[in-house]
Amino acid sequence: MRRREFLHVLGGSAAAWPFLAQAQQSEHVRRVGLLMGLASDDPDAQTFVAALHQGLQEAGWMVGRNIRIDIRWSGDDYTRLRRDGAELVAQKPDVIVAGYGPTLPILQPLTRTIPVVFAQSVDPVGAGFAKSMARPGGNMTGFTQFEYGLSAKWFELLREIAPQITRVGVVRQLTGPVAYGQWAVIQTFASPAGIELEPINLERGEAEIERAVSAFAPAENAGMIVVVGANAAVQRKLLVTLATRHKLPAVYFNRMFVDIGGLMSYGPNLMDGYRRAAGYVDRILKGEKPGNLPVQAPTKYQLVINLKTAKALGLTVPPALLARADEVIE
Repeated sequence: MRRREFLHVLGGSAAAWPFLAQAQQSEHVRRVGLLMGLASDDPDAQTFVAALHQGLQEAGWMVGRNIRIDIRWSGDDYTRLRRDGAELVAQKPDVIVAGYGPTLPILQPLTRTIPVVFAQSVDPVGAGFAKSMARPGGNMTGFTQFEYGLSAKWFELLREIAPQITRVGVVRQLTGPVAYGQWAVIQTFASPAGIELEPINLERGEAEIERAVSAFAPAENAGMIVVVGANAAVQRKLLVTLATRHKLPAVYFNRMFVDIGGLMSYGPNLMDGYRRAAGYVDRILKGEKPGNLPVQAPTKYQLVINLKTAKALGLTVPPALLARADEVIE
């Protein structure tokens, strides 16, 4: 389901929901904190919150009656994210949902007792947030955003839609080990194919990102892969604009890029992660321990292609690729 359709079904913008409404006195109100590394006016962030809200409703929780949700939005401000995480923990909610961005490394040192459900973590076992997928232990559990094998899929899709490429810019966020893991997988497939990789790092703000992409773009037969990272999501408008300006075929890790003009994406349905997170919140509020709830991988993946962008880039999308697409934007 598209973002606008999903929000329409729920009755409008998530920003309008009475998350802080006064509860009726007849029921005990449970408190849930939600930490988001995106801005409150980000339309995709609103969709994620909508999915969480819907999942809680389906489990019988009604905002304003028996549950209250306190949301903290930080955009791409890491200092603010740390402050917001500390504020949520200080309120001692029954559960905290760790949303988009580096929310888990913020929350882990702040509390070992409040249950934390992550909606889209990357490699929680490798990062030390869970002891294992089956038995995470501790106070954290939830849902992963991807597995490293997807990096090979992005590379294969880029070569399929743009077989002429000989050089690929990998747009990545260097904070943490995830970027290196994704790079290693892509390198494993690129080297035998004779494809040269070049890193495009996202650590120094918009001006540096524009400079890095502009420096890479003149390379003959160049393409781009945008791998998983919170900074990439925050800077998605800029990245799509630069790919369009420089006529770079690009594959992105999520459809949020394709919705605003990106060429193609392959990745999990992130809304589903928040909806499933609501189910874990429900189970924890009813007495289950987070350490006993297994960390789960995505169950839904989407291949989305923007035909208008392909035409603007002078690309002909192979019929076999179109046939595999879950959605085609025209």
